[in-house]
Amino acid sequence: MFKTETLNDNLLVQKFIQGDQTALEELVGRHKNRVFTYIVLIVKNHQLAEDIFQDTFIKVIRSLKNGKYTENGKFVSWVLRIAHNLIIDHFRKEKLLNTTSNDETEIDLFNSQKFAEDNIEDKLVYDQITEDVRKLIDLLPEDQRQVIVMRHYMGLSFKEIAKQTDVSINTALGRMRYALINLRKLIEKNGLNLTKI
Repeated sequence: MFKTETLNDNLLVQKFIQGDQTALEELVGRHKNRVFTYIVLIVKNHQLAEDIFQDTFIKVIRSLKNGKYTENGKFVSWVLRIAHNLIIDHFRKEKLLNTTSNDETEIDLFNSQKFAEDNIEDKLVYDQITEDVRKLIDLLPEDQRQVIVMRHYMGLSFKEIAKQTDVSINTALGRMRYALINLRKLIEKNGLNLTKI
């Protein structure tokens, strides 16, 4: 009988799938610091990082139980990819909600044309534009898509993007430049009108 701490990640995954709960505890214990550090570095909020960390391992458990893990790389890389996707989802939702607080000012911010509700047509057009842009971003090469998402959905600086993707700032800037060039080409090719008017 092997001790779980002597087994590699993929063997522990197999043991967990077969019903060994201690294998999962070992996997979480082995990688929790790296995963949590990765999340907190991006979201820069300890409470939010804890929530995303918990959601990450809930998704990991569900995916393992549903047979959605394949041994085509390192287990921890797969977990980090799940965490990364959850972070992106969080920032997308936050950007769509775009909440503003009225508590920090004496002026009533919401008594403003800026915050007047769009009519239903404006909202439909905006939703369609957002959806079209999202689809175009998905067509970009992985490195270009990543820099667009990190910059525009997650609000990271190019210095932060360079650090997260382990490239120089010039490379990150270059990827953004090519991403924007390619997006323009895709917009023209698809004949899309990305304005409200």
